[in-house]
Amino acid sequence: MVDIFASYQDAEGSPSRAPYPIVPHDSNALPFIPKGIYVGGGGDVTLRGVDGSADVIYRNLPDASYIAVRASHVRATGTTASALIAEA
Repeated sequence: MVDIFASYQDAEGSPSRAPYPIVPHDSNALPFIPKGIYVGGGGDVTLRGVDGSADVIYRNLPDASYIAVRASHVRATGTTASALIAEA
């Protein structure tokens, strides 16, 4: 398969090249810092931004929404949303 974009550098605003499912955990960091997070099943997402000093809660997210955040952690406690995909 030919990738016509192979000569372009990856950037924060570029499409995801390696999305992966997020399994929320109260202490484990995400394996890679994502460009954003896709929320398949709505609810709340508790996370810590890469430069954040405290967790924040994105509340009442609808199904099939997107959080434009570079997170280091997605916490199990307080996260009720499901089918989370990291856009890496």
